[in-house]
Amino acid sequence: MQDINAFFDEYAKALERLNTKLMAQLYNIPCTMLSDDATTIFNDAGKLEGFFNQGVGFYRQFGIVGVRPDVWNRKPWSKKIVQVKVNWQYFDLQKKPIYNCDYHYVLKLDKHNQWKIILSVSENERERMEEWQRSIQK
Repeated sequence: MQDINAFFDEYAKALERLNTKLMAQLYNIPCTMLSDDATTIFNDAGKLEGFFNQGVGFYRQFGIVGVRPDVWNRKPWSKKIVQVKVNWQYFDLQKKPIYNCDYHYVLKLDKHNQWKIILSVSENERERMEEWQRSIQK
């Protein structure tokens, strides 16, 4: 389970480098993304990468250049499936915290013994981004 931290560190580096292709490769296809507002199922890696391209546009626009995952817990569901809670912390160029948010993931080992995200659940990202945007408008 130690390599779960390494997995999310790799994800964070891909996000910092705006490497949406690598981000998509860290997901199992098909995969599901859930939030209170939406349920999205991706059956195509290209469409998932396109979704991530929209997200990195937001990061560029608002000066988010640093990302740090803080893995809060891991719960093995089986030998090859684990549920993970991560607090994502986002930073500007001066390494000043911008906002943070919580996600729950279900990861599964693939046939190459690599972790892949099969389910991503946003607990509070939209709310935290909206709070942050209101604070910078004041």
